[in-house]
Amino acid sequence: MALTKLDQLYRQVILDEATHPRHHGKLSQPTHTITVRNPSCGDVLTLDLQVVDGVIQAAAFAGSGCTISQASGSLMTDQIIGQTPATVSRMVETFSTLVIDGQAADEALLGDAAILRGVHQFPARIKCATLAWKAAAQALTEGAQHD
Repeated sequence: MALTKLDQLYRQVILDEATHPRHHGKLSQPTHTITVRNPSCGDVLTLDLQVVDGVIQAAAFAGSGCTISQASGSLMTDQIIGQTPATVSRMVETFSTLVIDGQAADEALLGDAAILRGVHQFPARIKCATLAWKAAAQALTEGAQHD
């Protein structure tokens, strides 16, 4: 089965994001931290956020997992920096809809992370793709907060 050029691009972007993730590591002074796990496959992700005056100033993730979860963490952290918690909440909902249905009404809100829409073709990978996004929502609402 030959891959279309779009499929090849999708795979290339996912591999690049997972191999060379942006915002990978830990923040020196996070205001919010959470660790989440995907019990289905063993992915583990710790997310640090620095929220100042109601805006996410910095984000970093660390952990281990499959290519999809690592690429999603990279794309997600890149997109949420500069956003308010309310906007991030909308982004998380939009992303979940996108990877479940393959389309979402407010898809432009996701920026480059919308490339992960192809995950909807692989239902077993949806939890991998949404792990970082759900971590962001949880960190902002219930994660450990640092002063």
